Amino acid sequence: MSARTDAAGWVSSQGHYAGSVSRFLAYAIDLAASSGLFALGLAGASLVAQVVTGHSVSWNRTNIIVAIIFAAWEFCYFGYSWAASGRTFGMAVLGVRVVRADGESLDPWRGAVRAAVFPLSFLLFGLGFLGILVQREHRALHDLIAGSAVIYAWDARAARLRFLAREAEAGAAGSSRPPAGSEGDDGQTGPARLSSDAPAA
Repeated sequence: MSARTDAAGWVSSQGHYAGSVSRFLAYAIDLAASSGLFALGLAGASLVAQVVTGHSVSWNRTNIIVAIIFAAWEFCYFGYSWAASGRTFGMAVLGVRVVRADGESLDPWRGAVRAAVFPLSFLLFGLGFLGILVQREHRALHDLIAGSAVIYAWDARAARLRFLAREAEAGAAGSSRPPAGSEGDDGQTGPARLSSDAPAA
């Protein structure tokens, strides 16, 4: 498959329902990021407690208080991200986002509801995620409850223009034509080419 075909595929994927692999990788990134931030927070709290009390303080994940704080932190991490922008850090990296089932931007309250019911998909022996594999819209149980869906939503137009710019640079580097800006250079045809290749806004 050529690079041009790949770029066309990137553009055509925008707005399509995100698949299981993209969603799983996004969640894995988010889990690593949120757990890392939580660990840093515990380390900072331990340092402050040691400075104030003069005694070493250690935190154990098996401690019920720590477990409750971790659950609250995870809810805040995912809930705030979905409510504020419809995407977490991991989703931004993978180019996916959460929207309403009708495709409109996610309402903040739906983001909070989605975060609150998200554990249900795990608690039901993972069956809550089955819809991602078998349903046409790839909606999990928490998506159905919150009225949400996950789609590919990177800036496809910008990605297409960046691809064309890189392609033009590569062509100019391997060409013996005059520098860009001189008469007859391929750069003169660039705007026409972009207008025909780039998708409508």
